[in-house]
Amino acid sequence: MIYLHKFLPLLISPLFLIITLVLWGSLYRSRRAGIAAIGILIICSLPLISNKLISYLERDYSLAPPVSAKTADAIVVLSGMVRTIDGANGLEYEWNEASDRIFSGIDLIKENKAPVLVLTSGKLPWSVGKPEGEYLRGIAEKFGVPSDMIILTENVQNTDQEAKAVIKLLNKEAPNIILVTSAFHMPRAQMVFAAAGFAVSPFPVDFLSKADDTKIMDFMPDAKAFKDTSFFVRELIGRFYYSLKY
Repeated sequence: MIYLHKFLPLLISPLFLIITLVLWGSLYRSRRAGIAAIGILIICSLPLISNKLISYLERDYSLAPPVSAKTADAIVVLSGMVRTIDGANGLEYEWNEASDRIFSGIDLIKENKAPVLVLTSGKLPWSVGKPEGEYLRGIAEKFGVPSDMIILTENVQNTDQEAKAVIKLLNKEAPNIILVTSAFHMPRAQMVFAAAGFAVSPFPVDFLSKADDTKIMDFMPDAKAFKDTSFFVRELIGRFYYSLKY
């Protein structure tokens, strides 16, 4: 099921649409299809466009200091910030851009915003190495969080499974949690955790949109901008899926 969940967004992605138009134009000698493919490629590759789309995903949230959060029954930090690599002495672990999640969770614990820090043990079927939560537990302990204040979920593969695993761990009716995840992911995560029975206080981090002024380079096609536009489409599909499910 997880493979289907990851594969379906590709069918609605800008890249798939462009490839379809190119093939259609080649098979049926349609000049319009070729022009449409080029137009979509250019538009989706403009930083001016992709920046606006990423900002749209994060529009409902703003970055706040940990001290401003309300107290709760638990702080829940969602997986998705570590990648496994082949090192000189075996498997090693490095951060991706979402590492703000764990460090914000640690800061919240140090501000006494909850008695426990819940880490989800994200591990996809094709992943190697330890579940992410096990690695993050070591990081939290290294930064001064007592081991008896850290709880790990069972292995999970997506946000839906994370919510169900956490509710089993806390074993309380309508537990109040501070939910820590990336700002773009928060609307979907908040929806899923609320449906699972949580009272959710969102604490968004890892903002991708920047407070830069518009510059000439924003009007020039860029590979990263195309990636960001595709990311925007995939996230909207995820939100739509969970809105139908819940």
